[in-house]
Amino acid sequence: MRNLYSENAFTGLEAAIVLIAFVVVAAVFSYVVLGAGFFTSQTAQSTVHTGVSQASSSLQEVGNTYGVANSLTSPTAISYVNVTVALTAGGTPIDLSSMVVSYTDNNGGHLPNMTYEGIGTDGATCPAVGTGSGTWCIGQKINNITTGGMLDNNAQMILMVGLPSSATPNTQFSINFQPSVGAVLPIQRTIPGGLTAVQPLY
Repeated sequence: MRNLYSENAFTGLEAAIVLIAFVVVAAVFSYVVLGAGFFTSQTAQSTVHTGVSQASSSLQEVGNTYGVANSLTSPTAISYVNVTVALTAGGTPIDLSSMVVSYTDNNGGHLPNMTYEGIGTDGATCPAVGTGSGTWCIGQKINNITTGGMLDNNAQMILMVGLPSSATPNTQFSINFQPSVGAVLPIQRTIPGGLTAVQPLY
């Protein structure tokens, strides 16, 4: 008996179903790949922006670091140091009041997180800054418009850092200024063998 139904139609229908399935799978796969690519590029972009922001918010030392002795007539140690800082070229303003300041020397002196004492008036010493105090302050702001501890572009601040009693002659010490955003500014100096009331430190 003659078969009234042709299998060619079924073969074409099956091929169409398989083709549609392949197209759908390929579309889903390409969507996943594109989504992963977009996510990766956004993550990379965010990383680059963060890196640029941190790199552009670094401090630099301006001029000399001066040490002030604990006595005008017979000094035996450095009471505190004055460090003038400014932003690097193109840097964004930094809030120095939230900065972490640490100190260490080769006599066993170590202050991991010194206490911020605020802003002095006209370069006057902050009350608590002195030998063994473990404190620091903003002694003076130069050409700075913003109030508080925010360091502006083209401005300078004189930071007064009180040293411990271990800051005696011939002592090597290091002070690290770590702003909330940006790289650490390390200051490494050696206290001379003979002290005067005020001396530059090298």
